[in-house]
Amino acid sequence: MVYQQKFKDFLKTVFPSTQFEVLLFIIFITVYGALGSFIALNYRIIFDDRIPWDAYFSFDNRAIVMTGGGFERHPLANYYFDWIREFAYLFSDGKKNETFRLVLAWCSNFAISLSLIQIYKYLKNIIRLPKKISLLILTFFAFFSTNILLSFTPETYTYTLFFLALFNYYAALKMRKDEKIPAPALILAGVSVGGLTVTNIVKVYIPLLFEKNIFTQWKKFGNGVLRILASVAVFLLLFLYRLDFKFLNFLNKTEEQYEKFSTPKFTPIWDMIASWFFGGNMLFSGFEVRDYHNKKGFEYKALFMEVYTSWIPYIFVAAVLILVFWSYIKNFKNKFVQVLMISFFVDIIIHCILKFGLHTSYIYGGHFIFVVPLLIGCLFYTYQNSPKILSFLYSTVWILFIYLVLNNLFRMEEFFVFLDKFYQ
Repeated sequence: MVYQQKFKDFLKTVFPSTQFEVLLFIIFITVYGALGSFIALNYRIIFDDRIPWDAYFSFDNRAIVMTGGGFERHPLANYYFDWIREFAYLFSDGKKNETFRLVLAWCSNFAISLSLIQIYKYLKNIIRLPKKISLLILTFFAFFSTNILLSFTPETYTYTLFFLALFNYYAALKMRKDEKIPAPALILAGVSVGGLTVTNIVKVYIPLLFEKNIFTQWKKFGNGVLRILASVAVFLLLFLYRLDFKFLNFLNKTEEQYEKFSTPKFTPIWDMIASWFFGGNMLFSGFEVRDYHNKKGFEYKALFMEVYTSWIPYIFVAAVLILVFWSYIKNFKNKFVQVLMISFFVDIIIHCILKFGLHTSYIYGGHFIFVVPLLIGCLFYTYQNSPKILSFLYSTVWILFIYLVLNNLFRMEEFFVFLDKFYQ
């Protein structure tokens, strides 16, 4: 009976658990599904066996689907995408055709739609916002460029966003009840989150820092250490098994990747941070087309984001960041906010300080962009008894939302022009 109840609780946590959540899920999966289905059935950009990487915005669709990507960054992704690829083959009779692309797109659609449900649950059950405000923030987030792109893109970031959103909601439920995160859950989170992108595994252990009395009672501290060690041990065993226990290959490859993806570009660092790391994951910028080839003689066109060329997008990004850091300052002693912000700082250090992948950081939003709506939600809760400030915040998010929708819909039209011209 205990295990049955735990399984039911697990299903209620992962999937829509109320009629309204089911309605939201249907809306998201329908809208994103229409977009992804149209692209999959009419264009070959989601998966083309001749194009290994960078067809649009530096996503590595084919490489990820066929191999899970490089082991140095995606240590266990091959297991995930073996399942997804074989699942797609079931419907396409083993062919890499439009049906194959359609299934890949719908898997991504399902993951992103569930991610949005996790955000709604967090806003409703953890922050405890009124439905009106939760829906505004959720819809605002749903139009972020990251969610739009990942809703039809078979990539590690798509599933990372879901696993991180789910884990943060689950961890918050445990923290609210002053309960510890059990070892099996920590192991599962380490394998799922860290397995898709190795640097994200540290985020799984952040909530343990805020467990009750973990630093004042040796028994609880020791238990926490053991849970982390168990999670790391399982992760390493699976990873080493993939490498045939040749760990030096990982170290050598990691150094190569850091050199490759951390080389300074001509664009000023501040603009890469503003336009691509923060802005590009929310608000599309203009696009540029480049000539690429697959090193086997096949030439193709690739699409990348430019930095912003108008002052308005910079104002948008600044406004969102002001809301985020305003929330952090006002809720500095709030353990839920600290977990979210420390997780965010991990990515800021990796991409903005160490400059890893900063020149294409608009693709990394699945690792951190979900923090933005949650911290904005916390800011609303902070001023729930201040009608004037609450009205100001509500109006501000509405203005940002309207601009976001207009801008991103316009840029998606440009994206379809690119598809019509080069990917039919």
